[in-house]
Amino acid sequence: MKMTTQLLTAALLAGSMQLASAADITGKITLKGTPPPEIPLPLDASCAKERTDKPTTRLYVVDAGGGLADTFIYIKEGLAGKKFPPSTEPVVLDQKGCEYVPYVFGLQAGQKLIVKNSDKVPHNVHPTPQVAGNPESNKMQLPSGPPFDYAFSNPEVFLRFTCNIHGWMFAYGGVVDHPFFAVSGKDGTFKIANVPPGKYVIEAYHRKAGKMTKEVTVADKGQTADFTLAVPAPPK
Repeated sequence: MKMTTQLLTAALLAGSMQLASAADITGKITLKGTPPPEIPLPLDASCAKERTDKPTTRLYVVDAGGGLADTFIYIKEGLAGKKFPPSTEPVVLDQKGCEYVPYVFGLQAGQKLIVKNSDKVPHNVHPTPQVAGNPESNKMQLPSGPPFDYAFSNPEVFLRFTCNIHGWMFAYGGVVDHPFFAVSGKDGTFKIANVPPGKYVIEAYHRKAGKMTKEVTVADKGQTADFTLAVPAPPK
């Protein structure tokens, strides 16, 4: 009994030490080149009443300094053999002004995703996964109706959500099997929090500007990783 207690104490101390030494991967995504103009959304009369602005597509959200939003950044290699239970805190995807908010989000495999409808118009929530084992569904959601719950068992970047009533509505989920991911903000910055020490390959993936990988070594003080993605050349 005494030995069992000692082993348990040692395990708890080791876990505490590992948690204490965890650090952050931070950085910025910058876009090189001039993106094409965004296209006004073809709102119908009902959706136009939900807006006070004139929304456009969100293919490239770039600030004055070139910071690129909506890039999914995650650890791609370096976690083999390690298991991470899904977070018990759900991710929320809302429908506001006849758009999905957020446009790009991260989700751990098995983590609950709650989809809400905050509009006064009905929507059709339609996840369209391409990876086997991730369920597709297609359900009407009434105005301010009860939320829908989803969970996806397998990694998939990107898993698309659409609305069959309003064809301009899209959202994209980065589903991975660990909690070490982030989405770049409006200024292009990101933070992957509480990463254990080690060597990793991280990937920055933007739907239009493509993807880039970088090797990093995380120590007690964390690591910085900046990425520059480029607007693709127009087809010849």
